[in-house]
Amino acid sequence: MNPHLTQDPQLEEVIRLEKEYTMRNYARQEVCFVRGEGAKLWDTSGKEYLDLLAGIAVCGVGHCHPHVVDAIAKQAGTLMHVSNLYHNALQADLAKRLCTLSGMDRAFFANSGAEANECAIKIARKWGKEERGPDCFEIVTFYGSFHGRTLATVTATAQPKYQDAFKPLPPGFKYVHVGDLEELKANVSEKTCAIMIEPIQGESGVKPVPHEFLQELRKVSDEVRCLLIFDEIQCGIGRTGKFLASEWSGVKADIVTLAKSIADGVPMGACLARGSAACTLQPGDHGSTFGGQPLACAAALAVLDVMENEGLMQKAESVGAHLQSALRKLGADLPGVIKEVRGAGLMIGVELVNPNAKLVLSRMMKAGFVLNAVGDNILRMLPPLVITKEQCDTAVDALKTILSQIETEAGGAQ
Repeated sequence: MNPHLTQDPQLEEVIRLEKEYTMRNYARQEVCFVRGEGAKLWDTSGKEYLDLLAGIAVCGVGHCHPHVVDAIAKQAGTLMHVSNLYHNALQADLAKRLCTLSGMDRAFFANSGAEANECAIKIARKWGKEERGPDCFEIVTFYGSFHGRTLATVTATAQPKYQDAFKPLPPGFKYVHVGDLEELKANVSEKTCAIMIEPIQGESGVKPVPHEFLQELRKVSDEVRCLLIFDEIQCGIGRTGKFLASEWSGVKADIVTLAKSIADGVPMGACLARGSAACTLQPGDHGSTFGGQPLACAAALAVLDVMENEGLMQKAESVGAHLQSALRKLGADLPGVIKEVRGAGLMIGVELVNPNAKLVLSRMMKAGFVLNAVGDNILRMLPPLVITKEQCDTAVDALKTILSQIETEAGGAQ
């Protein structure tokens, strides 16, 4: 037993210690979770919550799934870490399973989504120079994207609010609007080594990229001979009902990046590639001290077991359709409150007419429901794939009550 967790800490003491000893780069809500099981969480006071966020799409098979817990415990007692200077049986097994599921050829393991995207960027630049010459290093990304917080990935993220404090940014990135094919064509050239996109933009409010546009990106990439990179860090690993969200469009990328729910909370990211891109990196080009270490690989293999054995991809599709339908009915019951419900599977955005998202978030938290606000108008739901239709219904009922209360208060204040 962890000696620091022999009893639940007091929230006030946790906040005091964080204020004194941690850097202030997180705007945290005043709650401290100490236990989780399935789609539920408990805080320091013992209050129970339904988790509709899953650590931002991380706990895909739920909190503390017994099979994952057992795999981690057994591996922790056997071998937690070995350098990538040596062979790793678990890493080899995981690479094979991920490549089989994704249709890719080879895998590189990192510790996060940002690191997986860093690997993709490095592959693209080296590939471009080798295949098309020393000036082929530019990468085209899209407004509203989010690819990470390292210096290169924040540059790939075409949102000034994440970039401005860290300028000057690395050169070699161009930004275009999703859906604007002419703008895209005007920005690709013999210098373009890759086009990089999220099939569903998560951090800007759960915005699915039209399948037809993804298909056009594949055509353009083939025409100009550049790589197509799909960032599936948030939308991949079965969240939309297929292993990769891009499968719904029928488009296969040259590089796919994964992270979030890949190991159910144990830090891991993966960069998968096929064709010549899969053979670009050579010894000394790239590496990671902790990437693909046995403990993380054991957790990821257990996650894949659970997803297969419990049919969680199919469940994500069916339960996600149920939740989206209930939310759209809620919008019809409360005209002028909900502008749009969008997403795929259990990756859902609810855009509100009025800028009340943070107020709704706060009241839902008090009612025992964990979700996320993107900006002032969008609620984001990324629940564990084990969530049930009945649990979803309780969340929609609570949301209906809270939205109705806010509308009544706003009407009375006028």
